Amino acid sequence: MTRNTRERSHLGRVMVLLIIILFVALSISSCGEETKTYRVGMLMGISFLADIEAGFKDGMAELGYVEGENIVYDVQVTEFDIPTYQSILQKFVDDDVDLIVSFPTEATIEAKNITEGTDIPVVFTFAFIEGLGIVDTIQAPGGNVTGVRYPGVDIALLRYEMLREIMPDATRIVVPYQAGYPIVPSQLEALHAAAEADGVTLLEAPASSAAEVAAFLQDQVVAGEPGFDVVLFLVEPLATVPEVFLAVADFGKEYQIPTMGIYSSTEGYASIFGVNVGIYEAGLSAAAQADKVLRGTDPATLPVLSSEPYIEIDYSAAQAMGLEIPEALLAKADEIFR
Repeated sequence: MTRNTRERSHLGRVMVLLIIILFVALSISSCGEETKTYRVGMLMGISFLADIEAGFKDGMAELGYVEGENIVYDVQVTEFDIPTYQSILQKFVDDDVDLIVSFPTEATIEAKNITEGTDIPVVFTFAFIEGLGIVDTIQAPGGNVTGVRYPGVDIALLRYEMLREIMPDATRIVVPYQAGYPIVPSQLEALHAAAEADGVTLLEAPASSAAEVAAFLQDQVVAGEPGFDVVLFLVEPLATVPEVFLAVADFGKEYQIPTMGIYSSTEGYASIFGVNVGIYEAGLSAAAQADKVLRGTDPATLPVLSSEPYIEIDYSAAQAMGLEIPEALLAKADEIFR
């Protein structure tokens, strides 16, 4: 064996030894590190918002969170029910989860209250925050809460403005809403100001059931004619109840009264348009906030995000009611049903 050959052979053995030492060192290091598994409690306070769960989980997966490996979810679904909200949230606290994700508004209010004094952060989405004490300010939420706001007053006004574009001669508008619901007053205040400027009368219809809404509508009928021109739904849960929409749609079919504000289509009925936010997108945005919090950002200093409006227009439903949708309005729509 030549000298050069011996040197190459020796160098090769040294390199193999170094690789083995490095492999062993990395193995020992990795054995000493445990992968953190985050536990997230999710309270879905209205099943209508199920796409938020999908959006949130997809968003977290894109950020590197693998369900069953480094993150586990406890998803609890219920309908508008404060005592049930409280019970679910208390279990999350007792389980000492790493994060609570809550939606919509009332679930978030309860989450803030129940986690007060704990070190459990709350990320909300699809929540109306103005005037409800959920955060201090949008830029500096304070406490243990941050998230993605629902721009409720802005959307309520946009719904009204679209109604006026479609029915400029409408002078009396029925506005049904869940009686006693905390996010309604600020919307009504803004709408009454806009309606007064336009010479329009808003007929408020607070209710707790489809039967109450139907009774209110029938009470407006005088000499066989409805005493109003259109029904406009606000941002609140009564509008998401299928039985309520059907009660309004049945009345609308009998008296040729259109429904606007929230988009719904069931049993052959459809509203003219809906303005909401992208529900799936609200989940994606919440995931971005949750990732920052889990990585150590103080929620008190993490600015609240705002969801963008999403416009749906049913062109066929408008035609069935003898209504024309302005081209400028159609151009703004995110989705058109024909």
